[in-house]
Amino acid sequence: MQILLTAPEAPTALGPAEWFTGEVWIDVVAVPPDPSRLRVNAVHFSPGARTHWHRHANGQTLHVTEGVARVGTRDGTVLEVRPGQTVWTPPGEWHWHGAAPAAFMTHLAMWEVGAADGGPDTEWAEEVSDQQYGA
Repeated sequence: MQILLTAPEAPTALGPAEWFTGEVWIDVVAVPPDPSRLRVNAVHFSPGARTHWHRHANGQTLHVTEGVARVGTRDGTVLEVRPGQTVWTPPGEWHWHGAAPAAFMTHLAMWEVGAADGGPDTEWAEEVSDQQYGA
């Protein structure tokens, strides 16, 4: 058996404004060494902060570790997700996720890198409006 010990890729970083509304901080947990394709980030949202609309070629799994999260889809569904709960978004589904208005929130974001068609792992789009977020 081979055990691979890895270190974080970089220190905690502020998420870019072209991906997030509000303050969102990212810690890289795991970058996939071949042959693995699983990427894991711990993502920390300030109250009311959220991602922009986006989709993942291979889907995404979100596991909330603290606070209260909201996850929304293009059909208008908005879920409230609490610590210990996990949400999976299917490949190609446009969605957003973020913290509830009055709570900090952290989740583990997990997805497979390497789109089968050679396209991007993640595709980003417009900001989520306050109405879509449910503010």
